[in-house]
Amino acid sequence: MSDGPTNGCTTARPKLFEPFTIRGLALKNRLVVPPMVHYRAEAGGTCGAFHLVHLGRYALGGFGLVFVEATAVEEIGLINEHDLGIWNDAQVESFRPLIAFMKRQNTAIGIQLAHGGRKSSSQTAMQGMGPLTEANLKAGAKRWQPVGPTAEPVAKGWLTPRQLTTAECKAMVGTWAHAAKNAVKAGFDTIEIHTAHGYLLASFLSPVSNTRNDEYGGDRAGRMRLPLEIVEAVRKQMPASMPLFVRVSSVDGTVEGWNMDDTVVFARELKARGVDVVDCSSGGISGSATAAQVPRALGFQVPFAERVRKEAEIATMAVRIILEAQQAEAILQKGQADLIAVGRQSQYNPNIAHHWAHDLGLNCRFEDWTPEYGWWLEKRIKTMEGFATPTGTVTHRP
Repeated sequence: MSDGPTNGCTTARPKLFEPFTIRGLALKNRLVVPPMVHYRAEAGGTCGAFHLVHLGRYALGGFGLVFVEATAVEEIGLINEHDLGIWNDAQVESFRPLIAFMKRQNTAIGIQLAHGGRKSSSQTAMQGMGPLTEANLKAGAKRWQPVGPTAEPVAKGWLTPRQLTTAECKAMVGTWAHAAKNAVKAGFDTIEIHTAHGYLLASFLSPVSNTRNDEYGGDRAGRMRLPLEIVEAVRKQMPASMPLFVRVSSVDGTVEGWNMDDTVVFARELKARGVDVVDCSSGGISGSATAAQVPRALGFQVPFAERVRKEAEIATMAVRIILEAQQAEAILQKGQADLIAVGRQSQYNPNIAHHWAHDLGLNCRFEDWTPEYGWWLEKRIKTMEGFATPTGTVTHRP
């Protein structure tokens, strides 16, 4: 994409469509597809046709960066048996066609490394995102015992996890490092570490779920120890030019839980260990990943990203209920975040990045669309002159 207007549509290029460089990775714009789990892995947790088509749409749709969904660092860390994994060579090889396609479209591709922790061996989102039921098991669902900081389940009715020993916590650092090494070998442009939504690392951070009395529990420093050791180990496996993201639950949404003061302190520690961007989400410590005791409204998590950006002096990504181009642009102009993640709205409209460019005065002749689409759409303009706009809005005349 160009650094300025090329078509006379605008006098200044919107910040949303300015390039953004993180370490050695140059993004063509500030729009990101965040990780969203779809439970469509091929056998053995491998990446196949679904993910190539599903994520490839966003590259054709104009996004600067697209993340592969939560991908397990070990088999016991799968949320359920239909999730992606990256702990073996077959899984590494399975990502190569997707990565190659995304790069041919000039779209960066990242992977979110994850461990389900206490929420492993649970339902898919479409089934309810809760504990497996007898009906699920009769239908063939696979069940195994999850692990966590303690032997306390997520909530009533969930499986009781096995408490990780101190030695197993130390070994877990190597498990994540191995997965990061595999992600680099596969060819991903960036890695995100999942420390949100009640999964393994989030459950170590929160005082709600971590009541250990060893070095990996206790006060905030102890509860942060395992996530920070994992961050250090992952960073060591990555080239200096490769950026590292971390997704956080900025708040648990409970009085006794993890809060914004904790998140700011955590973000400062992340920055000191080579993290480049904090992806600011929330909730999920008790119940499903989307269970957040936080009032919902347009951009309700944006203030989290803004506070982390200002107080920890680190780049942030804003996410959740960002629905319009003008809203996204205002977030960037106000200095509330550096990147805009568009999740469910991108599923509703995979071309939303291109559409938002039109909304902000760019692409009057579809010049930033992939040529295979842009050529046809530009020709359509003359056909519709007099009764519709270039983007297809009907012009009603009296």
